[in-house]
Amino acid sequence: MTAVGEVPEPVCAEVESLVAAEPAPDRTVFLERLYRHWPHLLGGLRSVYGDAAHDTAATAALSATRAFLARPADLRLLDLRRHVQPDWFQSPRMLGYAAYAERFGGTLRGVGEHASYLAELGVTYLHLLPLLEPRPRPNDGGYAVQDFRSVRADLGTMTDLADLARELRSYGVSLTLDLVLNHVAREHEWAVRARAGEDRYRRYFHVYPDRTLPDAYEQTLPEVFPTFAPGNFSWDDDLAGWVWTTFNTWQWDLDWANPDVFMEFADVVCFLANQGVECLRLDAIAFLWKRLGTSSQNQPEVHALTQALRAVAHIAAPALVFKAEAIVGPGDLVPYLGVGEHAGLVSDLAYHNSFMVQLWSSLAARDARLATVALRRFPAKPTSTSWATYVRCHDDIGWAIDDADAAAVGWDGFGHRTFLSDYYSGAFPGSPARGLVFQYNPQTFDRRISGSAASLAGLEAALATGDAKAVDLAVRRLVLLHTAMLGFGGLPLVWMGDELALCNDADWAADPEHSDDNRWVQRPRMPWGLVDAGLVEGSPAHRVWTALRHRVSVRAGLSAMHGAIESVLLDPVNPSVLAWLRPHPSTPVVALHNMSEHYQSWPQWAVPVEGPLVDVLSGDAPRSTEVDVVLSPYEVVWLAPASTAASRSS
Repeated sequence: MTAVGEVPEPVCAEVESLVAAEPAPDRTVFLERLYRHWPHLLGGLRSVYGDAAHDTAATAALSATRAFLARPADLRLLDLRRHVQPDWFQSPRMLGYAAYAERFGGTLRGVGEHASYLAELGVTYLHLLPLLEPRPRPNDGGYAVQDFRSVRADLGTMTDLADLARELRSYGVSLTLDLVLNHVAREHEWAVRARAGEDRYRRYFHVYPDRTLPDAYEQTLPEVFPTFAPGNFSWDDDLAGWVWTTFNTWQWDLDWANPDVFMEFADVVCFLANQGVECLRLDAIAFLWKRLGTSSQNQPEVHALTQALRAVAHIAAPALVFKAEAIVGPGDLVPYLGVGEHAGLVSDLAYHNSFMVQLWSSLAARDARLATVALRRFPAKPTSTSWATYVRCHDDIGWAIDDADAAAVGWDGFGHRTFLSDYYSGAFPGSPARGLVFQYNPQTFDRRISGSAASLAGLEAALATGDAKAVDLAVRRLVLLHTAMLGFGGLPLVWMGDELALCNDADWAADPEHSDDNRWVQRPRMPWGLVDAGLVEGSPAHRVWTALRHRVSVRAGLSAMHGAIESVLLDPVNPSVLAWLRPHPSTPVVALHNMSEHYQSWPQWAVPVEGPLVDVLSGDAPRSTEVDVVLSPYEVVWLAPASTAASRSS
């Protein structure tokens, strides 16, 4: 048996034969990548498939080699640049932007025509939500994929996608796409062939002849969409069996215990990388592995499989990084970036969902104590990875407030979750928010919330009444939220339209295809007429755009914002102020966020950076008394030694 760290001689011989005609530098670098990442490939697979891992690893290595041979010259050059700067996605210059292609540019070519808009904002990373060919509607917003190698016909072609990636790179923007790992559409070729009776493809799915095992699994499985997709299994006449369908009856969960499924996705990963995709958002990754008696989420095999997939990508196309879409608790999240034997070998990025939830929670409560307790719970992540921070995204907000965290500050977890649902749906007396309840669960009383950031921050209600003071406060809240997102470190992600303070789409239900899914309320079309006409100075759109652009620029020059650094939450000596330290050894930054509409103070003794201090956002000394830093309503300051500002300006 070959040791984990050694590439078997037959594999070496076949690979070397395949790359023999390549230019010597390319051949040498590729072989070194194979030797380096083979242990990660085989080690991940061995954790799942045992002795069968050797054959799968050999097949995957050959697949990666063929993908390398097909890799365009400009992408090979990008690979070399990533070798020199492997922490590119952790840079303080990084700014992400997420959008639906059809709502941002109409088509893939239309997206490319607006690349200069993104560059002006400071965007360096563009996530286009599902655009690979889905089943006909309903398709879960495109997450029910029918073909991983084709683009939706209304958006363009795979050639258009490669052209877009190249156009974006010319502006310094990296393209991110979704890769749904847990399931495929019922119309996907694999499912079609399974329904046609091909046993090979039937084994790609979890199929049961009766309800015995499904009922046993259901004892511990949660429901993702209890309103319109209750249960986790669906009967299919063609299969003559019950198939696992976590999300919808037409989204069939894949059986990753089958090595053939791994190989299918290894090939897909390499194919998409060769179109110029630089990041894959691994959708529904938490659900990959099924285990009786558990929630079938966050199982250890998920991390081993992701490590192996990432190793394939690093052999074939090292410019590609992975981002885990794992909306899970603190204890379960860091393993998606790699801990223990998988440390730093799983995904490169992971969404910090708890950070987003705690921002909205602190804003509603005018109290940062819960956020401080909750964010302190997160164990340290590998320094080679980054959090992806965000204020809003395409999805609903689930109030992931832990009962123990709430109890630590004297609150009731259920009561606080109820308050947040009431507050952000506008049901709480005096709330300015205008969100919509999504997926009410009468058994748990869970109510998630849909809505644009601007509407949740109170702008929609303020504009409706014409109250100038309320408008001002809503804009301040929006700027505060995005400044916090930028200042926490990692890779901040702006949701399309938030930079323009777009409110809820009043016509979201006009399309009958998604009239039952109110998440579309926060997915308006980009108002290019407004942008092209020029933003009116002093308008909410102009104020938010200008503030965001300035903060992005300031952030780019601060070494403390590098994604390798962890934010250190400071004791909430003033409960209305959320505070953390970015402990860079030479240029530390302290971020103070007034989460209320009233003036607040923060004692200078509680600022763990020696003065004299400057607020690098304004370039001036912070407003202060002899003993306190004073914050105006919803103000944020980034405090650093005055020498930091002097070095930046020079």
